[in-house]
Amino acid sequence: MSIVTLLPFIVLIGAMFLMTRSAKKKQQAAAQMRNEMQAGTGVRTIGGMYATVKEIHEETVLLEVAPGVHAIYAKNAIGAVLADEEYNRILDGADPIHGDEQPVVPDDASSLTAASADEAGDKGDKIDLGKTEATAAEPAVDEPAADKAKDTKAAEDTVKADADTVKDEKKSGDDEAK
Repeated sequence: MSIVTLLPFIVLIGAMFLMTRSAKKKQQAAAQMRNEMQAGTGVRTIGGMYATVKEIHEETVLLEVAPGVHAIYAKNAIGAVLADEEYNRILDGADPIHGDEQPVVPDDASSLTAASADEAGDKGDKIDLGKTEATAAEPAVDEPAADKAKDTKAAEDTVKADADTVKDEKKSGDDEAK
């Protein structure tokens, strides 16, 4: 056998070794993180719930998910142990990007479109979205509520009559079979 024939197998075995080694390192880091967890620490579960650790046991952890609300989770369900600053930031709802700035929300939409309206005014490409006289002159045609109720009642009667017919046919079929 030549080395060229064995080369693909050697590469495949090497790749498998590197992948399993990487996965094993990640598992060990996660296990170490869970073992270093202490009471009072903020955590995020694999389901995305944030909670505070109250007690740690062999395989389980008692979490306080809300003031006075406790739940028991498997240690493997802890996705991340959070630093106190990060946990408090998440609980307070602070946005790390903007810091203490509050976003400015305009009272009306005109301030959002003011720049584009000025540009459109320069071009003269304004579009009138108002109603035309022809559409405004035509009255809207709506059925009165009484007509709708009559239609509904008629539909219900038809369905009931069909059901009665099916029952009668079934009974006559059963009588003929006897």
